[in-house]
Amino acid sequence: MAGSDDSVSVDVEEICNGGKQEHHVKTNHGLVSVVVYGDEGKPALITYPDVALNYTSCFQGLFLCPEAASLLLHNFCIYHISPPGHELGAAPICSDDPSPSVEDLADQILEVVNFFGLGAVMCMGVTAGAYVLTLFAMKYTDRVTGLILISPLCNSPSWTEWFYYKVMSNLLYYYGMCGLLKDLLLQRYFSKEARGNSEVPESCAVKACRRLLDERHNTNLMWFLEAINRRRNLTDGLRNLKCRALIFVGDQSPFHSEALQMMSVLDRRYTALVEVQACGSMVAVEQPHAMLIPMELFFMGYGLSRRCHISDSPRSPLSPSCISPELFSPESLGLKLKPIKTRVSMEV
Repeated sequence: MAGSDDSVSVDVEEICNGGKQEHHVKTNHGLVSVVVYGDEGKPALITYPDVALNYTSCFQGLFLCPEAASLLLHNFCIYHISPPGHELGAAPICSDDPSPSVEDLADQILEVVNFFGLGAVMCMGVTAGAYVLTLFAMKYTDRVTGLILISPLCNSPSWTEWFYYKVMSNLLYYYGMCGLLKDLLLQRYFSKEARGNSEVPESCAVKACRRLLDERHNTNLMWFLEAINRRRNLTDGLRNLKCRALIFVGDQSPFHSEALQMMSVLDRRYTALVEVQACGSMVAVEQPHAMLIPMELFFMGYGLSRRCHISDSPRSPLSPSCISPELFSPESLGLKLKPIKTRVSMEV
């Protein structure tokens, strides 16, 4: 599945400079920004970010990793969906508009998929975005071929998390995007190493994210926070979810235990878990290389590779092909991922 250096550099240039189109899709719950990269004739991969973020802050690290960009661009057209009011340059949402539920957000994704005339899609989401995409897969099983979930949520909020959200909402209401609120959000996203300390500066990714948070409108963030804070427990529904799933989680993510629980509930014949050491929730930003080999093997289960396109119609659902269980064995993945201190566990 390896490609030449020249072809990889073209891929990165394509996703950074070319083929980008932004659409504003009208749905029953407002306008949704969708940024499309790549050849729309290819199978679709849709992304959904975490609270207060957008596709650049959640996924740019992954797409700027040449090998990962090559893998994704040669197999998919990327549809970056932003939660309402989270796109770049978003206007403030009217404070009188009712806050949507997570069910509404999942339905909104269906409207976006239908707008582009897509069939079944691959999904990639981070934390709150992973929850929304998982709910979408549970509600519309025939429209999802696979899930790539990064530090996902599956439970309803604990009392601690509920209180945490209420503190953030109150800070937003009274003080706006203040320094304390930024620090709370950055703790949600990044590891201690990335956030730095008095002796070690913040990483470039953390600095960029901090600048992005300055641009977020208070009402827009509260809108999404309220929806996530009212989410329901998905555990029972996960037991019946049959699409393949690949879960990534950093060992310093506040949602590490939820990812492990999700792995324990999902059908292990179709699910793999990758735990990344010295990493927070946003694996695609902090450790994008940790995602490459697991994604390669995951896509091979659909007959995809870095250079080969599937033979079926691009708009038809991706049908997982037969694949040797050894490709997903802990030994196979673990040996390859050992240099980046990544641990993988899966049972088949």
